[in-house]
Amino acid sequence: MATATQPIVIKRNGGHGGHHGGAWKVAYADFVTAMMALFIVLWLMNSSKQIQEAVGGYFKDPTGTSKMVGTNQQGSGQNMPMTKTDMTKIKEQLLTVFRQVTDFEKLKSHIEMTVTAEGLRIELMESEKGTFFESGRPEPTAYGREMLIAIATEVGKLPNKVSLEGHTDARPYSGLANYSNWELSTDRANASRRLMVQNGLREDQVNEVRGFADQRLRNPNSPADAANRRISLIVRYLEGQGPAEAAPASEAAGKPK
Repeated sequence: MATATQPIVIKRNGGHGGHHGGAWKVAYADFVTAMMALFIVLWLMNSSKQIQEAVGGYFKDPTGTSKMVGTNQQGSGQNMPMTKTDMTKIKEQLLTVFRQVTDFEKLKSHIEMTVTAEGLRIELMESEKGTFFESGRPEPTAYGREMLIAIATEVGKLPNKVSLEGHTDARPYSGLANYSNWELSTDRANASRRLMVQNGLREDQVNEVRGFADQRLRNPNSPADAANRRISLIVRYLEGQGPAEAAPASEAAGKPK
């Protein structure tokens, strides 16, 4: 007797086939992820060096605790903790700007930058005839204006607070009655602040303006030395962030070469 032929039944899973399947979604997701990674890389290439270092530091240390990588204020990618090394980098950036100032070769012996436990101290020292300020006057000279504007333009880009100090030598002020080295040192510091705020330094960036008269002589062995007459600007470490390595107050980061 002949055996009955069994029908062949073909079962298909799902209601769609061919190009109507879901495999394209996986490929599309991979494409979008790759494009996002590309855009992030392009953004990083055009961001500041501090941001690049912070992002790189995250992948080395996601907790950010080993080197304190990241920010200390919400919403601002520029607010990086400043270490002694960071301050030295800022000094180098300022030196590059200073070299573009008129007659820099003549002025460089009157400029000194020092990395201290406070931060980066920038000092503009007077000559006997006056360099950055006219003798006995609070208004800056043309050289003084150009130098202060150059500092303001660069320091204004930083999140750090700034202090300004005015100093004189020990010779008594003989210009006006009821006006002494105390008023002169304070007026010079304030005149510097006003000029810098008008040219890049933020108003809320200045946290202190002080006049010391002749009480903090740069050269105490020669109280009448013109170098005692100076303006000091301190770029301070961010709040709660001191130098990675303690730097003595007398350690000079180097004069402009």
